[in-house]
Amino acid sequence: MSKAILRLIKPLNRPQSRIKPAVKILITTQIKDLANEVCEILRTEEKQWEESLQNRFFGEETAPSEVAHLVFDKIRDCELGLKFYGFISHNSFALDGFAYSSLLKLLARSSVFAEIDSVLSECLQCEEKRPTHEALGVVIRAYADSGFVSRALELYSYVLRNYNTLPQVSACNSLLNGLVKEGKLDAAWRLCKEGKVEKGRRLIEKRWGRNCIPNIVFYNILIDGYCKRGDPERAHELLEELKVKGFLPNNETYGAIINGFCKRGEFEKVDQILKEMESSGMEVNTVMYNNVVDAKYKYNFVGEAFETTRKMMEVGCSLDIVTYNSLISNACKNGKVIEAEKILEEVISCGLVPNKLSFTPLIHAYCMEQNFDRASRLLVEMTQSGHKPDLVTYGGLIHGLVVAGEVEAALTVRNNMVERGVSPDACIYNVLINGLCKQGRFSDAKQLVQEMLDHNVSPDAYVYATLIDGYIRCGNFGDAKKLFDDITKRGMDPGLVGYNAMIKGYCKVGMIKDAVCCINKMTRRNITPDEFTYSTIIDGFIKQNNLLGAMTVFGLVIKQKHAPNVVMYTSVINGFCRYGNVSGAETIFRGMKSNGVLPNVVTYSVLIGSCCKEGKLAKASSFFEEMLMCKCNPNDVTFHYLVNGLSNNASSVIQRIQSGSDQHKPMLLDIFGTMVSDGWSPISAAYSSIVACLCLSRMLGTAVQLTDKMLNKGFHLDSVSLAALVLGVCLVGKSKEWKSIITSKPIDAELHAALKYLTILERYSTHELTKETSVILHSLLTDESTQLSNF
Repeated sequence: MSKAILRLIKPLNRPQSRIKPAVKILITTQIKDLANEVCEILRTEEKQWEESLQNRFFGEETAPSEVAHLVFDKIRDCELGLKFYGFISHNSFALDGFAYSSLLKLLARSSVFAEIDSVLSECLQCEEKRPTHEALGVVIRAYADSGFVSRALELYSYVLRNYNTLPQVSACNSLLNGLVKEGKLDAAWRLCKEGKVEKGRRLIEKRWGRNCIPNIVFYNILIDGYCKRGDPERAHELLEELKVKGFLPNNETYGAIINGFCKRGEFEKVDQILKEMESSGMEVNTVMYNNVVDAKYKYNFVGEAFETTRKMMEVGCSLDIVTYNSLISNACKNGKVIEAEKILEEVISCGLVPNKLSFTPLIHAYCMEQNFDRASRLLVEMTQSGHKPDLVTYGGLIHGLVVAGEVEAALTVRNNMVERGVSPDACIYNVLINGLCKQGRFSDAKQLVQEMLDHNVSPDAYVYATLIDGYIRCGNFGDAKKLFDDITKRGMDPGLVGYNAMIKGYCKVGMIKDAVCCINKMTRRNITPDEFTYSTIIDGFIKQNNLLGAMTVFGLVIKQKHAPNVVMYTSVINGFCRYGNVSGAETIFRGMKSNGVLPNVVTYSVLIGSCCKEGKLAKASSFFEEMLMCKCNPNDVTFHYLVNGLSNNASSVIQRIQSGSDQHKPMLLDIFGTMVSDGWSPISAAYSSIVACLCLSRMLGTAVQLTDKMLNKGFHLDSVSLAALVLGVCLVGKSKEWKSIITSKPIDAELHAALKYLTILERYSTHELTKETSVILHSLLTDESTQLSNF
């Protein structure tokens, strides 16, 4: 709420002669029209509204205060209501109790308690301004529901004292529930049970009669409070207590306890309570079953949830839209989108009306599958069914589009949601800004930030972090630092994400000392560095060739009992390799594996590249074969290191083979060395031997991709690659599909050469498969030679 509006609610000192007495007037059509005009002025005129109101009431017999209660009832925006209240106060018109009642109900709906306090202090001072009993009950409930239990009790006492009656039942229940939520359970119980406190005594006597004890209604309030607090055991004790005192638990009692145990995942207790209900002849209703089904799905007891649903149908308890929504949500969560669609069709065929909770999980699921056409059609269906998509629905679609790189389509969805009256929140703006920054559209991202500000949506730490990261991605570190310094000076907490973005920027431009200072700042603000923080700073030290600094941070991570991740290990391994200390890198590598951290493609590529650079081909080959055994797919960087390493050191490989010094050669060197000895060029031999290793490791897809890259570079499908690919097809059990997999014509392949190398490959596979491979090779190369001779 703006300070200007807060100032307006304090009446100015004006001559008393201008104050008009409160008079109950007849609500005529003219009065209603005047109230509507006032509302329109307040809604549409941002700057000249006060002048417009003055002009409208000039010469009017009806004073602003006489239409105030209608205006406050019609206007839903509390800020507009306060503007009108300020206008009346400035012009010294007196509001009556009806107007104050309408104003208080408006403020209570918006939970603006500072303004409520100010209005109460004004209107409770005299009889003419006193609000209605109903309005004060609404305020009591608002206070209690928002946790201001002490204020609720004070106003509750005022109502008892001045109106000689209790507030509405809903206000009393909220007050008692508020005591429970604040953890003042013993005080609440003592208040009502013993009557030692005046408020409690009055509550019991006026609500339940003199000298009685609380009835089932009050027990239910306490039981529900304990369950919402996360203490269903104490709620269950109260259930037993009320039965001892002769009260009969009702559906509300059991429903609260069932829900409490469901939230804790204690389904044995839930089953006990359900059996107790059945044995006492009580009917378990759809709402209770729905809570059980939903909880079992949340705790991943999918089979049990299905059984509960089946039991519902067996006992004749109809599945409602809530039940079906749980089924749809769970199916989508498990990737069973087609099944979820069938459930939605069943909903419609049963005569139930799907709502936004029926459509939203499906929309999100299709977004995850990048099936945006179906997601968009479902959004249209949802709208046509009369259900307005909300932030969650639109947010899922926008997030999915941005992740898929469809930022323009995401912006279109944003425009559509605005046209339908749904305003984006900070989260949706952040997703869009992030997507724009990753596409290098930084000016568009900044324009979205300005749009946020124009629509009074305050950018949060994530938005600022995204902007900082965007500046850094665009190479504009100066603006990133300026923005970061600006938000910290204004007292805003950049959060972990913001600090990490800035640390990344410092490391990127080589300002490692500033990055360390940034970590110190965040720890002073009680923000704990995470894996990304440490990974970034370790990598920063390595890129500055400061292995000692990196190892210091690495040691700090271990000392603080954090588990270093694969990125940290890989950075340290890279540091040792940069210093030419491959043995040190291997020590870290073995320690990494013994600690249960799996190396990734970058880890292996760093080690392979370093070994190749130093001419340690046997070691590089061993790392490559270990990589394949661990089913870690190599990438173009890995292949580049191996091809260069093998081709540049071909002569040394031949010498080692001829001297017989390698008794246990890695299969990569075995195949490569044989090919070079047989006259293949080192580069062709390198590619073909890598393809062979991939096929022998059953990585057929990667082998086919590498073969295509070879062909694009001008190499031909030779005998060795062909033999390896056919063997690979057989190894993965696709021998009948070989024609659709091996589509390139083997121009340089010869049958005798292919069979020779198939014999070499046989050392690393099974005899049965090489026989099958031999048959395919005979068929393929015989057909090829026949076609060439005919040509």
